[in-house]
Amino acid sequence: MDREGLYEVLEQYRQALAKRDPAAVRWTDAPRTSENNVMLAVGDGLWGTIDSFGPYELRFADPLTGQVGFFGTVHEHLEESAYTLRLSIDEAGCIAEAETVVVRQSDSGIKFLNPRYWDKPILNADAEQPVAREEMVRIADGYFDTMQLNDGTLHTRFHPDCNRVENGVQTTHNPEFAYIVPVAALGPEEQFRMGNYRYDDRLRARRYPLVDEQRGLVLAFGFIDHCGRLAEYQLTDGRTVQSPVRRPHSFYFGELFKIDEGMIRQIEANFITVPYHMPSPWDHL
Repeated sequence: MDREGLYEVLEQYRQALAKRDPAAVRWTDAPRTSENNVMLAVGDGLWGTIDSFGPYELRFADPLTGQVGFFGTVHEHLEESAYTLRLSIDEAGCIAEAETVVVRQSDSGIKFLNPRYWDKPILNADAEQPVAREEMVRIADGYFDTMQLNDGTLHTRFHPDCNRVENGVQTTHNPEFAYIVPVAALGPEEQFRMGNYRYDDRLRARRYPLVDEQRGLVLAFGFIDHCGRLAEYQLTDGRTVQSPVRRPHSFYFGELFKIDEGMIRQIEANFITVPYHMPSPWDHL
């Protein structure tokens, strides 16, 4: 199925979800659907509580594997939540898989102040100097290698203008957020060269089910595990800092990388807290 066909199925799914009508979706005989890393029956979870979608809409597709993805927001009672969706679609246009992340701040264990959701032209543009599919995945995976037990060593390349947005908050080159998280004033390369994320013990169960070669986008899912044992650590500039995570803890994430000229140019991530070392129901991918 081509890109436009995948987008058409995505829109049919979104319209059905907005109407809380799973019967309006063309499913395969045995679809697999998850919400926040738990397998649910078709029609459960967000299908019963959504009020509407927000205005932020980012679509991308992988015609080679029949996958389509979406970043946006959803409104439920009194709450707007960051939202990530991945659909796997068969040749007949039926949905075989639906993987969803809904960042409900009221119960997700994460509280980011003043989240904002906005269009980022770099994510909608075609790659200017695309790289091979396997290289795109290697660059994205190198980001997680850099984050895991971060000691200042880089295992990937960042564009000088690269920014990262997490749950609707820009956490790089953002002086406004730096009063809460001081390293947010820096770019991602500078943050990692400092060894700021030493407390990220393991980047586990990494998956790359969707690669949009035309746009230079890689969609990744996985977990960040924190054992909580690290009390303080030394940055590469010699300063000693306190670890912000002092309990066994894991994040489940859906993360999108824009890759161009062999570098990461933009990162969009949605993640929630899950039980420590929680397994993935998608390990078959």
